[in-house]
Amino acid sequence: MKIFIACDHAAFAAKEALKASLASGHELSDLGTHSADSVHYPEYAAKLALEVLKHPGSRGILLCGSGIGVSIAANRFKGIRAALCHDVDDAEMCRRHNDANVICLAGRKTPAALMAEMCQKFLSTAFEGGRHQTRVEMMEKL
Repeated sequence: MKIFIACDHAAFAAKEALKASLASGHELSDLGTHSADSVHYPEYAAKLALEVLKHPGSRGILLCGSGIGVSIAANRFKGIRAALCHDVDDAEMCRRHNDANVICLAGRKTPAALMAEMCQKFLSTAFEGGRHQTRVEMMEKL
């Protein structure tokens, strides 16, 4: 699976730690930032959202300090369903019920091991469809 990952400066260290746990079994593309120098998170959220939209079936992992900013920015793009997740259950349910294609994480608040576990669950969980497909279609029409 093609995976795009991006972050702002606040989550740079968290992104770098997370990349190591994701490398095997996936085609990982790091869209930046590539240092802890201050940047604007909407630019990286937009970059990732556009890549996910260009590559059907791909997924995105976005990080900022709280995860809130990147989730708001990414959800501005039609076809992106970005979910801010705080635990493994969130990561599973956003896939099963919402067909989320981007997971958003709090780089300053979430331990690296938990982020890795959440991403593994996010990447391995299928969308259930059924009644949930109707709801996803309703969201796309908003």
